[in-house]
Amino acid sequence: MMSSFVPGLELSRAFYREVVGPLLGGVAHGAALIGPGSEVLGFDTARSADHDWGPRVLVFVAPGMVEGVREQVWSRLPAEFGGYPTAFGSDRHPVRPGVEVAEFGPWARCQLGFDPRGEITVEDWRSAPWQRLAELTSGEVFHDGLGELAAARAGLRWYPPDVWRYVLACQWVRIAQEEAFPGRAAEVGDELGSLLAAGRLVRDLMRLSLLMRRRYPPYGKWLGSAFKRLSGSAELGEALSAALRAGDWRAREEHLCVAYRRVASVQNRLGLAEPVEGSVRPFFARPFRVIGGMRFAEALMGAVSDPRVRELPLVGTVDQFADSTDALTRSDRARSLAAAVR
Repeated sequence: MMSSFVPGLELSRAFYREVVGPLLGGVAHGAALIGPGSEVLGFDTARSADHDWGPRVLVFVAPGMVEGVREQVWSRLPAEFGGYPTAFGSDRHPVRPGVEVAEFGPWARCQLGFDPRGEITVEDWRSAPWQRLAELTSGEVFHDGLGELAAARAGLRWYPPDVWRYVLACQWVRIAQEEAFPGRAAEVGDELGSLLAAGRLVRDLMRLSLLMRRRYPPYGKWLGSAFKRLSGSAELGEALSAALRAGDWRAREEHLCVAYRRVASVQNRLGLAEPVEGSVRPFFARPFRVIGGMRFAEALMGAVSDPRVRELPLVGTVDQFADSTDALTRSDRARSLAAAVR
């Protein structure tokens, strides 16, 4: 790995300023580093540079100009910039210049399944994977000469209040469905099953914490990194880590209960719903302690006023009921899934 690694966002910003911008001359355009790529979320390291990584810029132009502008830029790019090739790829993607030229509307529809410059419907929000939303609202806009990037990113920045309540409610439902499982699995001698259930709950609590803080949870590789960036998450992270390290289900449950109480407290401080008593309690008459996630889901949905949101099933956005990379990275598949799960 190169010791002189430069983060991709920094490299691409300089690439636009020193190379791509001047090559565009007087062409009206937008330029950014958004969309797929660990450097967009700021998670790239020297390891990232081994494939599909280098100086990159997305250039957005008016309709009918893509081919001409692409030729104008590609034909004059230097072979290297900042010590990195300006054309790169991998065994999955052909080598090509790191400057992509497109119209914003079609590009955004490919990423999300809809054009965020117009009205974003409830179904649009349900079908948009968190990773894609994070990619389009992170990174950086280098130039907004067409006046569309800033407005589109602002519209995607976060869910409308009632959709946010719905998403949080559905995340609490996921917790409610499995919160007794670590103890129940261990009770019948299934230690591996207890660990697996605890891991699923830890993942859901991490995602819930990010959602409470108005952060789109990234996909699995970067979930822990994104969680660690949340201010004030250290103690919750310690409880979640301890739950995964615990050698028996009772200790595992104790650490999960610490996490439950902390997350419940954050939920109540948000002011999105009537406060819910945040202590743990027995799961019916069984010897397992839980937070009672449905109590929080019901409170949140009780505060929803939008009838379009109130009538939705408590299954959530596509990330909350689907876990296939091949589905979540294809906007057409994600929209089909969201439309089918009603």
